[in-house]
Amino acid sequence: MSDTRFSKPLIYMLIGSAIILALSLGVRHAFGLYLVPMSHEFGWGHNVFSLAIAMQNLIWGAVQPVTGAFADKYGSKIVVAVGGALYTLGLLLMAVSSSGLLLNLSVGLILGLALSATSFPVLLSAVGRAAHPEKRSLAMGIASAAGSFGQFIMLPSTLLLLQSAGWSAALMVSAILIAFIVPLAWTLKAPAYTPNNISAAIHKPALSVKEILVIAKNHKPFWFLSLGFFVCGFQVVFIGIHLPGYLIDHGFDATTGTVFLALVGLFNIVGTYTAGWLGGKYSKPYLLMGLYGLRGIAIIGFLLLPLSTWTIYSFGVIMGLLWLSTVPLTNGIVANMFGIKYLSMLSGIVFFTHQVGSFFGGWLGGVNHDMTGNYNMIWMFSILLSVFGVLVHFFVNEEHVVHD
Repeated sequence: MSDTRFSKPLIYMLIGSAIILALSLGVRHAFGLYLVPMSHEFGWGHNVFSLAIAMQNLIWGAVQPVTGAFADKYGSKIVVAVGGALYTLGLLLMAVSSSGLLLNLSVGLILGLALSATSFPVLLSAVGRAAHPEKRSLAMGIASAAGSFGQFIMLPSTLLLLQSAGWSAALMVSAILIAFIVPLAWTLKAPAYTPNNISAAIHKPALSVKEILVIAKNHKPFWFLSLGFFVCGFQVVFIGIHLPGYLIDHGFDATTGTVFLALVGLFNIVGTYTAGWLGGKYSKPYLLMGLYGLRGIAIIGFLLLPLSTWTIYSFGVIMGLLWLSTVPLTNGIVANMFGIKYLSMLSGIVFFTHQVGSFFGGWLGGVNHDMTGNYNMIWMFSILLSVFGVLVHFFVNEEHVVHD
């Protein structure tokens, strides 16, 4: 039997990936805290900040397959280091953004490009390539959980900075922290896993990028999986960006929304790790169906119950368990379908639909609020999307189309 333990290089990569994701996603998840103070200072409607966040997610998704292809060809560490430098630049520019144009340049364009190089598709693909197939889902779950730990730490820290030093100073501090991603990128150098018996692979010619893209294009379960990820993006960004404002509209202070998002981050550590572990034992499409169904039930319960601190924090705990649990499962399915050679690029294609959903979740939330003064229509649409997320995964399977 082959040894399925984590090697030392993989352990170092997991630690490095964990810190990078904690920084990258921790700062990114705190962006919702800037909506109210920046909008009030410059007299913007919610749609101005929401559009910048929506553009960030769309650009992030649009360039993700290209960033992934670069990581597959030249290595993850170079791509992540460049992304860390761009991330730092984008935050510094956001700190001096006083117009919608500057906000879209910094938050939308630069940070969108940076996140494509410092988030899940590139980092989880690097981890997935280095892990034994039987431990791949678990390794991705461990790395994914780190992003949630960053959210748990960064949200209350950012709120304290906002309250004590203002939004611009908070962004400057975030930029300093993000700069550490550049040296951390050099931990991403564990070799790709190679099976002990490689005689069959030696005589089998490797597929080109064009050939693998044609195979993916014609594989319907791959596109159904992508449609499911649209649901995840819409719900996560809508709730992450707009729930603090939703709570302020209902008489709660900014601290309540921050604690909610911190609870999401804390309990998603458990959720993503558990999802990765379960994905190594049970059907990943069935697990995804359960996750999307439970999200819909949680949203319905949140809207029907009287709004109180208790119900808000309970919703945070439940959503935390379901928040990014889709990520290791979705990336694991892509790895099972097509192998690991082009995993960053193919995961990036699936992630693009996630970011299209993120664009609409972020932008339409702001539009709905500015037009009606509430978020009712977007809440209803989020529930319908949960039903869609369950149904679409009936058509997803983990059949090997291309072997490692």
